[in-house]
Amino acid sequence: MEVALEEQGQVAQDFLRGLMDELGLGAAIRVARPDEDTLELGLEGDDLGVLIGQKGATLFALQDLTRTVVQRRTGASNGRLLVDVGGYRQKRHQALARFAEQVAEQVRSSGSRRAMEPMNASDRKVVHDTINRIDGVQTTSEGEDPRRYVVVLPLD
Repeated sequence: MEVALEEQGQVAQDFLRGLMDELGLGAAIRVARPDEDTLELGLEGDDLGVLIGQKGATLFALQDLTRTVVQRRTGASNGRLLVDVGGYRQKRHQALARFAEQVAEQVRSSGSRRAMEPMNASDRKVVHDTINRIDGVQTTSEGEDPRRYVVVLPLD
């Protein structure tokens, strides 16, 4: 069912505010609309690292939980909801892109393929997108979730 993103965003904000209250965390919620189909809810405040977790695992779980609550309460099957904490997604994106560039350079200079550690789909996309802009290398994904990983290969 189509549900306005604004309505989905309100349900998500209400859920996140309630969760922050239950956890005793003070967080402001910033809402942005990066494109017509996406709503990003950014939590800002002190001591929110617990909401990110190791390699963003808790953040991704928080996002999935928020999406599930919104879908159950609204019946929405449209739009894309993203949850971020303290700008973590942008920082992670930049760090992954830098690392991917380093791996690509190693593969280009050695001529040998390199398998990266398993990562979630959004992190793999950052790596693929970054490396696909670099001449002399290409990427592929191998394995099965949750152990799926990117392999960087030299172009023949």
